[in-house]
Amino acid sequence: MSMLREAPIGVFDSGIGGLTVAREIMRQIPQERIVYFGDTARLPYGSKSRNTIIRYSRQIVRFLRTRQVKAIVVACNTASAYALDTLQQESDIPIIGVVKPGARMAAEESPGGNIGVIGTAGTVGSHIYRDYICSLRPDAQVFEKACPLFVPLVEEGWRKDPVTETVARRYLEEMIERKVDTLILGCTHYPLLRSTVRGIMGEKVILVNPAYETAIELKELLKRENIENQGHNKTDENPYEFFVSDEAERFRAFADSILPVDITAARQIQIEEY
Repeated sequence: MSMLREAPIGVFDSGIGGLTVAREIMRQIPQERIVYFGDTARLPYGSKSRNTIIRYSRQIVRFLRTRQVKAIVVACNTASAYALDTLQQESDIPIIGVVKPGARMAAEESPGGNIGVIGTAGTVGSHIYRDYICSLRPDAQVFEKACPLFVPLVEEGWRKDPVTETVARRYLEEMIERKVDTLILGCTHYPLLRSTVRGIMGEKVILVNPAYETAIELKELLKRENIENQGHNKTDENPYEFFVSDEAERFRAFADSILPVDITAARQIQIEEY
């Protein structure tokens, strides 16, 4: 049990967006080790088919299992929507996604049940947020909007660029017209655009970051399964490992800019081999 407690958490995403989830895990459960994989060679996932997302996700889970992870967080909304159920059925370790924690928070916190969801085309097309929110709160009105340009803009490092604000204003027009009182940032890249979204939506709209809620759920899961790291024997000089399928140095530089720790390296692997 001691070795299992000290095993790392596996976290994966299509690219850098899942770093927002890793960041919350580092903040909320600092004693836990993390193995992160970003599928930078094959992003974005939002435009891929369900079968392709499941195939990619299976490969990544197989890779993470070689790192002896004790649990896995699918830190990608599209993969959570399309592949999570399959991965959970095939796995003997806990696997959680980012959709349900965020949807649950929105359903609980929305003052009037007027909830907006922005995400990739895949996530929005799956209606997974709408369906889960309405199962928890049948009176909710859920408005969904695909924002496919957000991911490439973030990946290009254009978070503060005027072009990004122009695109965001166009995407969010409908949410403003619908007078949503709560907006789910339904892609793990989107919290990196939080200040832009906040400026457009105004201070009164509740912005739900599923990354934050997912870290809370992970903490509860580890405690429930009795596999949380007690932190007593954590002697790693670097308890965080990062792997990508392409552009390792670019990923490392970006990770350094948003994580609360210094990233010494990100290793590139051939994920298709798994």
